[in-house]
Amino acid sequence: MSHALNEIASQPGCWRQAQELAATAPAGLPQPGERVAVIGCGTSLFVAQAYAALREGAGHGETDAWPASEFLAHRRYDRVLAISRSGTTTEILRALSTIAGSTRRTLITGVAGSPACELADDVVAMDFADEQSVVQTRFPTTLLVLLRAHLGEDVSALPEQAERALRRDLPSDWPAFRQYTFLGSGWTVGLANEAALKVREAAQAWAEAYPGMEYRHGPIAVADVASLVWVFGDLPPGLHEEIRATGAQLETSTVDPLAELVRAQRLAVELAAWRGLDSDAPRNLTRSVILT
Repeated sequence: MSHALNEIASQPGCWRQAQELAATAPAGLPQPGERVAVIGCGTSLFVAQAYAALREGAGHGETDAWPASEFLAHRRYDRVLAISRSGTTTEILRALSTIAGSTRRTLITGVAGSPACELADDVVAMDFADEQSVVQTRFPTTLLVLLRAHLGEDVSALPEQAERALRRDLPSDWPAFRQYTFLGSGWTVGLANEAALKVREAAQAWAEAYPGMEYRHGPIAVADVASLVWVFGDLPPGLHEEIRATGAQLETSTVDPLAELVRAQRLAVELAAWRGLDSDAPRNLTRSVILT
């Protein structure tokens, strides 16, 4: 079994550990009223997008999600929250090094003592969710459990829902599609982006992601009987019917959208194996992007 499959299967236990960590109120997590920028790269950016929408929706304050490479250091924030599994990503190091003044810098990482830790005022280390596979699965989902708990959500049912997602069948005829689309709304747009990234990374397959209504503004043109359209959470009335009218197969959530992401992770890794690919070592990718 690949590292990725093992790490996917370990998520219910990791999510329980995240709940325990949240109960300790780790220093450095954003406080209500703070103006916050959340920065990340790749998967970490999509976690940032989901968290930013959740935090604003919960009324905790203005929250922006930035690709670390595009972060504008002159913007005024009370806190910058950087997400980096390895703590070595070049863009994260560069962004943290540009932040000055009274802005607090918090790093959430899977590796305590990594280079990024030296640039942060506060560090939340989740070594129990670190991974061996290049393809991230349990680190980002575990982080979202921690952040949702910190926002005051009741996340106690999430580990059991992840267990259900591990048992539930994948979409019918899942290897046969030539194109995979993932849709979300609000905080689940970040999850849709992450699901599509997993399919691209692991299986080298054609995968896209959009906010639900944006899908209607052009991308739906590629949908046909060879498309799988997977929805995280709810969509506006009428869009389901329009998707079905294209001939595409429509997959909807029956559990919390974060648990539904676990199923999409399984799809990505199983599709990679079906195509004869190593999901632990995707083409052209490394565990951390370090630029010289």
